Amino acid sequence: MHLVAFGLNHHTAPLSVREKLAFPAEVLPNALESLVGSQAAREAAIVSTCNRTEIYCNSNNPEQALQWLSHYHGLPVEELRPYLYQLDASSAARHAFRVASGLDSMVLGETQILGQLKDAVRTAENVGTLGSLLNGLFQRTFAVAKEVRSSTAVGSSSVSMSAAAVKLAEQIFPTIGELNILFIGAGEMIELVATHFAAREPSCITIANRTLERGQKLAEQFGGNAITLSELPDVLHRYDVVVTSTASQLPIVGKGLVERAIKARRHRPIFMLDLAVPRDIEIEVGKLDDVYLYTVDDIASIVEVGKEARQSAAEEAESIIQARVAEFNDWLKKRETVPLIRALRDEAERTRRHALEAALKQLAKGTEPEKVLESLSQQLTNKLMHPPTQALSSGSGAEHAAVVETIARLYRLHPES
Repeated sequence: MHLVAFGLNHHTAPLSVREKLAFPAEVLPNALESLVGSQAAREAAIVSTCNRTEIYCNSNNPEQALQWLSHYHGLPVEELRPYLYQLDASSAARHAFRVASGLDSMVLGETQILGQLKDAVRTAENVGTLGSLLNGLFQRTFAVAKEVRSSTAVGSSSVSMSAAAVKLAEQIFPTIGELNILFIGAGEMIELVATHFAAREPSCITIANRTLERGQKLAEQFGGNAITLSELPDVLHRYDVVVTSTASQLPIVGKGLVERAIKARRHRPIFMLDLAVPRDIEIEVGKLDDVYLYTVDDIASIVEVGKEARQSAAEEAESIIQARVAEFNDWLKKRETVPLIRALRDEAERTRRHALEAALKQLAKGTEPEKVLESLSQQLTNKLMHPPTQALSSGSGAEHAAVVETIARLYRLHPES
């Protein structure tokens, strides 16, 4: 049993690398089955967001699990190593506790990551790759996050990515109320950003999605309309703000599409925010005149507002996490003795059963019950006392002294010197 975690995040790798290792939600079940099926891990859970890809697993061979990641994404291991971190059991627990508490996020104290972690655990549980070790880790992780949220102010004054999107748009345009806004995608992130923009009452809100029905359902929340992705070439020029967040593995908005839109707009500027990993908008779009293209990494400075106040609370949170990591380590140590305890009980059961069988045979022969019970008790006593007695009678020096001390403590004996 070896708990390990490895991966990369916005601290260790640029977006151009993170997007290569992303696991869209629809491929996660197959990826988990592939990882465990490869014998690289006995248990596994994968956390994949715009800021991180992390694999938590029960593995006797972490290097084999890393090779699986390399093979799955078709990237050489040596190309990945400069960006990856690998954590042992104690460090993995501390990292998971910090991530869930919002201490390792681009936005200090943000809460969205906790929901994403729970989704990852739920997927692993449904697939059958979440065993007792990872279940123990993540149940403690969620408990720590709850404790940090309830007893510190680490999440107060937090400026979310969604709110930052609005702030960026307001730096480019005089007022949101005059803008036409297009959201590409219909997932949780788009819903969060759309909520913030809708509060500013823009002129128009449109949801573009692969399936029209899902787009319409989200658009209804904001009094907007929905279109399919295939309609983008005909309508893109109508929008002043474009926010994208889909699970597409390839860009949806290309340079040529945006060039035609800019020409049709007579060079009125477009604000584009790509929150997807991998990216939805081709990187070359950012080089076009009259296009203001931002990615998740670009808005880091916007979300720094209020960070100093939250930093003080984060120190309190770190103290809580340190104590809970110590408790987790104790739990792991106790788990390590489970096989020994099971073997000890099995041996005791064999001894009991053999003694009982002998006693029953004596009773069947007509031996007096009192003599049978006396013999049974003597046999059990001799069997149970033989291992410690033999250990006390052998060995010498420091090793023998340690055995004497251990047996005295186990049997709560205080022999006179």
